[in-house]
Amino acid sequence: MRRRSRRAEVSQNRERWLISYADFITLLFGFFVVMYSVSSVNEGKYKVLSETLTGVFNAPQRSMTPVPVGDQPALTEPTGDQVIPPPVAPEPVPAEEPSTTVREQDLRSEALQEMANRFALEFDSLMEQGVVSLQSNDKWIELSMRDSLLFGSGEAEPHYDAFPVMERIADILRDEDNAIRVEGFTDDRPIRTSRYPSNWELSTARASAVVRMLAAEGVDASRMAAVGYGAWQPVARNDTDEGRRRNRRVVLLISRDAAIRGVVRSP
Repeated sequence: MRRRSRRAEVSQNRERWLISYADFITLLFGFFVVMYSVSSVNEGKYKVLSETLTGVFNAPQRSMTPVPVGDQPALTEPTGDQVIPPPVAPEPVPAEEPSTTVREQDLRSEALQEMANRFALEFDSLMEQGVVSLQSNDKWIELSMRDSLLFGSGEAEPHYDAFPVMERIADILRDEDNAIRVEGFTDDRPIRTSRYPSNWELSTARASAVVRMLAAEGVDASRMAAVGYGAWQPVARNDTDEGRRRNRRVVLLISRDAAIRGVVRSP
């Protein structure tokens, strides 16, 4: 009896490994099922979940108005004894003042116009004779003089009648700071002398002579410049005597500004 029971116990112990093997197979199956489920994610559901979470975390902050607790004073209509303060009107916005540069330019333009009026009064008789002309705007005064008023034919040395004219011009310009550009012009007739090989030299020499005369009368030389144009800037045709007389001229350009180099570069 003892031998039979021992054999049965040995047989039972030998088949116990099947339980462990079955547990292992079950766990292995479950592992592969989980791996498969992870590898095949539903993209549509994942996208919906992602958008929902993004909307939740990125939503703007909302402030809730607290609900008052307890007794609150009721709103009452104003009575005759109550003083209601008048509405406060907004303060008027002051108008922007023009910049300093604009104001200065306006003042200088006004002063320039006053100077033009002085020239008009001073040279009224010469303007009637047609030997002097005057034009002006808010930036320039242009005083044009025939060459016969100042020089002899083909010459750049001023004759006697030129000095009183320069004195009258200097009386107006002496105490001012306006830049002055003196321009010389000729007709198209060629000139070739030992002193003036061409009209370029003649026109420049005449402009320089006027600058020297004004400086001698007390006008600051640093305010002035002499420019010669020859026959290349006519104001009339050169095929008539009258046209040639009009083209032979000396012009004073009196600027609103005081910087002479800026005047020369930007007429």
